[in-house]
Amino acid sequence: MSKSEELADLKKECLSCLRCELGKTRNNIVFSDGNPDSAKYILIGEAPGENEDLTGTPFVGRAGKLLNEFLIQAGISRQEDLYIINTVKCRPPKNRVPSDFEKEQCRNFIERQIKIVNPKAIILCGATALKSFYTTKIPISKIRGEWLKINVNNIEYNAMAIFHPSFLLRNHSMEVGKPRWLMLEDLKRIKNM
Repeated sequence: MSKSEELADLKKECLSCLRCELGKTRNNIVFSDGNPDSAKYILIGEAPGENEDLTGTPFVGRAGKLLNEFLIQAGISRQEDLYIINTVKCRPPKNRVPSDFEKEQCRNFIERQIKIVNPKAIILCGATALKSFYTTKIPISKIRGEWLKINVNNIEYNAMAIFHPSFLLRNHSMEVGKPRWLMLEDLKRIKNM
């Protein structure tokens, strides 16, 4: 069975999930994007927003468009090099941060996706993804751009935290040392791993 077929079966299971309140208010589950058969990296975001909930695809709103620009500049193909998921599969009301309970209800799906794709590295996009997979309490601004080791399904993966593109929507400068410049440098480091 190919990775795509395994993930299609997992998605069917996910479609019927009502383990938390988020499942009762969603329009769509936001399962993934990218090509699991060629993906070198898994990018884990926070949670679906309104556009993602409507389309069923992660990172399609303003933040997703900005992420796409940075990926292109870094030489990373969204459709070939990445497999994109979030810490939860359903949109939290009013785009709030998902609760620990909500993330825990989706954890089995996330861990199984990671196991099936078996990436070269995991990109933790934003503070919520970092806190979900890295137990040391440290601000993303202090740890972004560093290679970390995280354990998923008793397998150790290389991981790097990057700023979430929604944070970059409020920080426009590409000046050396500013968040947008750092984001591009981090993605280039990932590409050159």
